[in-house]
Amino acid sequence: MRFGVAIPTDRVDAPEDFLSPDGVAAIALAAEEAGFESAYVTDHPFPVQRWLDGGGHHALDPFVVLSFAAAATTTLRLQTHILVLGYRNPFLLAKSILSLDVLSRGRLVVGVGAGYLRGEFEALGATFEGRGRLAAEALEALKTALAEEDVRVSGDGFEARGNTMLPRPVQRPCPPLWMGGNSRPAIRRAIDHCTGWLPFPNTAAMAKFTRTPALENDEDLLSGLRYAESYAREVGRETRLQIGYSLESMAGAERTMPDYCERSQSLADIGVDWLAVGFPDSSRSSYIDAIRRFGDEVIAKIEPGEAPVLSAPTGTEVKP
Repeated sequence: MRFGVAIPTDRVDAPEDFLSPDGVAAIALAAEEAGFESAYVTDHPFPVQRWLDGGGHHALDPFVVLSFAAAATTTLRLQTHILVLGYRNPFLLAKSILSLDVLSRGRLVVGVGAGYLRGEFEALGATFEGRGRLAAEALEALKTALAEEDVRVSGDGFEARGNTMLPRPVQRPCPPLWMGGNSRPAIRRAIDHCTGWLPFPNTAAMAKFTRTPALENDEDLLSGLRYAESYAREVGRETRLQIGYSLESMAGAERTMPDYCERSQSLADIGVDWLAVGFPDSSRSSYIDAIRRFGDEVIAKIEPGEAPVLSAPTGTEVKP
């Protein structure tokens, strides 16, 4: 099991603690020292006020924040969790991906999704209907741009007629791409185009707002994993799909650190490879204290093991 921790750039009410160069650097460095494998940020360039009033949040630009985190660390991986594919031209997105991967010396993990906020799509001039299909189209376009020269590919709103993008990313042919979402189409996009899948806890009440199926318990998660296994075999995928999930936030929770250790181990046994973690963020110092405590009392005690999900078709090698 590997762990990623949020850099809380939603805290626009406490900019000096969380939205300053010192704040981002201190949190990223504390995470690295505590044994977290990655730090992650979300993506909401221009959310609608109604969503914000209902519990939504702001966020800084993910590539800018992760660049500051990269400069403060040496081994911590830098993760978008998640980046909405439809908000950006795929070639501009490819340039941002390779730039951060180059300057971080190959530490970027790109969590992506189709998105669900219609008002944000419309404000950005992005196409909301058919966004799942367009997300798959964008993934193939950006992967081609990162790996090939004299690129000739077209899609909805873009066309390359012999273009080349250099330098190449450090991670070849491109940094890891993880697809977010709980639906079967999202799972298929993960297997067809990506190296990982990012399901997330989602109540039935929230499902109509997030536009992805509810995922309320381990059986729901296992159902998705079984479908991923089946579809991978159907299409002959040989490389194992990495699975990232969200450990329930500690904010307002009564669970103890041993509870979180047990929960993390049970998810590892199911087949989860990465867990995203968030903490109460009343201040930068309390957030860093929670990071350090989690490192000492949970990360250090999780037993390593091989996740069983997504074996390759019979007779082929499963690659990590």
